[in-house]
Amino acid sequence: MNKEGKKIVLVVEDDLALLEALELMLKEHYDVVKATNGKEAVKLYHTVKPDLILTDIVMPEMDGIKATEEILSIDPNAKIVGITAYYLSKERDLIQAGAKEVLEKPFTRKKLLETIAKYI
Repeated sequence: MNKEGKKIVLVVEDDLALLEALELMLKEHYDVVKATNGKEAVKLYHTVKPDLILTDIVMPEMDGIKATEEILSIDPNAKIVGITAYYLSKERDLIQAGAKEVLEKPFTRKKLLETIAKYI
């Protein structure tokens, strides 16, 4: 939670247009911090301490599965929700890594907000 009492969502997405779209969908309700790969997300997790992480799975440098494992090794109570276009092939891997659930791209703003609200 930030100083103003807003919950913090760390959004991890390598597609910059989608990253900006996600920020627009969330910024009314949450303080949004952005990362473009899993390695950056792990670094930011230490300093930002977000209330929830919304992560893509397939990304350069470090994918969402590895980032989920690393973040949960730092903080086993971290809340992570995956987003992916590779739902059928990657969903189970991210859940096994510790994510709460995975949303299949494309999804609506309503579905995104409902999913986040379940966990924070």
